[in-house]
Amino acid sequence: MFINLGKLLILVGGIIFISGIFLLFVGKIPFLGKLPGNIHIHKKNFDLYFPLTTCILISIVLSLIFIFFGIFKK
Repeated sequence: MFINLGKLLILVGGIIFISGIFLLFVGKIPFLGKLPGNIHIHKKNFDLYFPLTTCILISIVLSLIFIFFGIFKK
């Protein structure tokens, strides 16, 4: 029981660590958030920004990472 809990805590800690590293460097990636396909609507008293293309790109990268680590899990 404690072995599974330990593995879970290590996994959660790794995810938090990687997220922290990503947040440190996200401002230094010049094209992230300014890709074509991102939706930006600006009106008088309304401002909407939805990074659709950026979300798709991040999803593809994370999927490839999870597939890569899934290969070594077997």
